[in-house]
Amino acid sequence: MSLKTDIAEAIIAGVSAAQAKGSLPAGELPPIVVDRPQSEDNGDFATNLPLRLARAFRLEPFEIAQRIAESIPTSTFIERVWAAKPGFVNFALNEAWLTGQVEAILQAKDSYGNSQVGAGRKVQVEFVSVNPTGPIHVGHTRGAVLGSTLASVLSAAGYDVTREYYVNDHGTQMELFYRSVYVRYLQAQGQDVELPAQGYKGDYITELAKLIQQEEGDRFLNMPEDEAVTDIGEIGLDKMLTNIGADLEQVGVTFDVWYKEHDLFDGGRYGEAMGLIAKNGYVSDREGARWFTSTSLGEDKDNVLVRSSGQPTYFASDVAYHLDKFAYRGFDHVIDIWGADHQGHVSRMKAVLQALGIDPNRLTVMISQMVTLRRGDEQLKISKRSGDLITLRDLVEDVGADACRYFFLSRSPESQMEFDLDLAKEQSSNNPVYYVQYGHARIASISRLAAERGIDYVDGDVSVLKHPAELALIRKMIQLPGLVESMAEDLEPHHLARYSLDLASAFHWFYQQCRVVSSEPSDLPMTKARLRLVDAARIVLARSLSLMGMAAPEQM
Repeated sequence: MSLKTDIAEAIIAGVSAAQAKGSLPAGELPPIVVDRPQSEDNGDFATNLPLRLARAFRLEPFEIAQRIAESIPTSTFIERVWAAKPGFVNFALNEAWLTGQVEAILQAKDSYGNSQVGAGRKVQVEFVSVNPTGPIHVGHTRGAVLGSTLASVLSAAGYDVTREYYVNDHGTQMELFYRSVYVRYLQAQGQDVELPAQGYKGDYITELAKLIQQEEGDRFLNMPEDEAVTDIGEIGLDKMLTNIGADLEQVGVTFDVWYKEHDLFDGGRYGEAMGLIAKNGYVSDREGARWFTSTSLGEDKDNVLVRSSGQPTYFASDVAYHLDKFAYRGFDHVIDIWGADHQGHVSRMKAVLQALGIDPNRLTVMISQMVTLRRGDEQLKISKRSGDLITLRDLVEDVGADACRYFFLSRSPESQMEFDLDLAKEQSSNNPVYYVQYGHARIASISRLAAERGIDYVDGDVSVLKHPAELALIRKMIQLPGLVESMAEDLEPHHLARYSLDLASAFHWFYQQCRVVSSEPSDLPMTKARLRLVDAARIVLARSLSLMGMAAPEQM
């Protein structure tokens, strides 16, 4: 359990004790919220519970706070509990317990921050999942970083996580992709043919077709056109998926499952899903099409499942895909990360789960908003079909994988963001990526210095750590376990970026205030204690970087 959870339990115990002795009336408590005060004068933690109980208990909030504070049981980690106006209960940590956490971190090593709040529950995180009709560009990368970091956080919190990419290899856009590759193949063979008006015009299509021509020769020229388009298109699809996977790996994004849309049709899932919706009474046939009657479930309009042409819509495929996720693969919870252009599809996806007999609360859809790239005063644009692409590969080559991950994670996904390419490459404290990673490199240099001087600090006594900068660093370090739990609960991994920056700041301030390795023999006990603190800081900072999918450099 995290420290916040421990304090919440202490609050509950305090309220129960006050109710038992009659100083507070009986009554159920709302969820206990424990926060960190903005001012150090208000301690390490605080709760506004008295303010929320005032109406139900018919008492002044400050009076409730006083009665709770005096009833909180003593503990090894709480030094002081007091009431503060208008109705808060504040907590200050015991400094002896606080310094002892350095040893707890050193013992936990790379598992520090892990939790079992997930209790092994099966969670699927499905992200990126763009049509495999072109390279991954920067517009997709934000969702890729968000999804992979969220999956890491959930795993650290004890969930059984599956990372999945849904391959849209069915429908109109894939037909255009197949046709575009086929035309470029014919052009590579010297034939004068026109690209479809809505075809994909990027250079990558031309390069893909030339590669197929080199590998396969002219064997597609003598085939019936429809057969040739399908065969060459499938080869192009496989190569595109290989390229997408390789590009994503450059920024540390990998998947456990690549699930192809075609499998829904070939494996019978599509038919089962359509049959189940009809059986439950949520289908109507009109205007030559088949509709999901979502208005009967509170939607503003019904949605087409099968067009008048007989072709299923993307929505119909999504219905079958989510039935497969919940009913057949047994995920307890599913998290879909979609682009901003899919915002309007969320409510109908929730409605169709209800029609399938699945609790809609088991699905969370996160929307990743748009990204603007800027270099100096210039705003860069991206486009897929026109071929005017700024790809993920281009971005990684320009600023590096770690900068990509940190900057895309630095804002909540629902907010639009501007990516400053010049700042991402700047080697100064203005660049948060450089500042955080330099903190880890500085720690590594301290450890090397201690090794050069032959200082064995395994027996260092951390109880001598009393300096405000030392205690501030420890206070920041011990926030990680609670942060992992709250990020997993709220699905907000972007807090890691801010935390890592704050942790690096706490370390740099400690380094400026406290000399770690001293040449004076009389300072050896303090040197050993501070080296243990530095080693613990290395563990926590490296763990934070690892959760974000970033490197923890030894030198910079």
